[in-house]
Amino acid sequence: MSPQGLELRNLSRRIGDRTLLHRLTLQVDAGQCLALLGPSGCGKTTTLRLVAGLDPSSEGSIHLQGRDITQLNPGRRQVGMVFQNYALYPHLSVVGNLALGLEVRGVPAAERARRISTTLELLQLSELQDRRPAQLSGGQRQRVALARALLRQPAVVLLDEPMSNLDAQLRDTLRPQLRQLLCGADHPVLYVTHDQQEALGIADQIALLNEGMLQQIGPAQELYRNPANRFVAEFLGRPAINLIAADQGQQLGIRPEDLQWVERGGLPVKLRSREWLGHQQLLWLDSERGPLRMLVPSQWQPTPDLQVDWDRSHELWFAASSGERIRR
Repeated sequence: MSPQGLELRNLSRRIGDRTLLHRLTLQVDAGQCLALLGPSGCGKTTTLRLVAGLDPSSEGSIHLQGRDITQLNPGRRQVGMVFQNYALYPHLSVVGNLALGLEVRGVPAAERARRISTTLELLQLSELQDRRPAQLSGGQRQRVALARALLRQPAVVLLDEPMSNLDAQLRDTLRPQLRQLLCGADHPVLYVTHDQQEALGIADQIALLNEGMLQQIGPAQELYRNPANRFVAEFLGRPAINLIAADQGQQLGIRPEDLQWVERGGLPVKLRSREWLGHQQLLWLDSERGPLRMLVPSQWQPTPDLQVDWDRSHELWFAASSGERIRR
């Protein structure tokens, strides 16, 4: 790990007999953005709150820039946090929202003005500096919240579902901008989301959680093509992977884009329905081995006696009972 990075060692959080997070171990280097991805209640926000010091850990430790911060109060951790609802003061202008925290920390007026001006320019907010939050769009409020976090000159930046309140078109527009701002900085970034498209578009690495436990961590392509278990295979990918019952208590996984038409020797299928996705169609097929999803070009038209096959090198095998990956 780089000396400016973040490291979690066997980090756990329990409330009574309920385990919210179980022995999470991971590290994020300076300049790296790691997305904590998973369904609601999997431990994503719990992890962020432990790193920020908002909740106590039940086990394990948190190390930032080479020092153990597990027992430090939040104000001494050098954490910049962007909340889901942005938490901006409605009666203050953009500049007022940015200046307040610096004033509380006793930063001199000249230094405040310099840092605020630089940050406003970086996030393209200079022309909006006199507006109040109600006069800003959702994307602009998000950038103000990020600017406030960066003004702390944090050792780590934490983002908790920062785009969940935005419409889909605005999220698509902001993803590349946010990636440019977050990745390659001089601090590590933890980015919490349940949206896999958001994680894939912004983060360098993805840590996929389920029921408080780390399922797999690595680059998005590695998790997609080489999942550690059935949960990872099912969670990543839209449309979802096809799971086909096989012999000896096993399941075969085939991605919809890996299915292909063949004239003979394949699996006979019947077209149930199709969805037009623009440049592609999603086909819903019935077969003797169960329902299948398949992606085809948008101009495709069905023909009689449909059969599908796939490249055997793209097969993913799982134990039907446990969901563990089987290497074949």
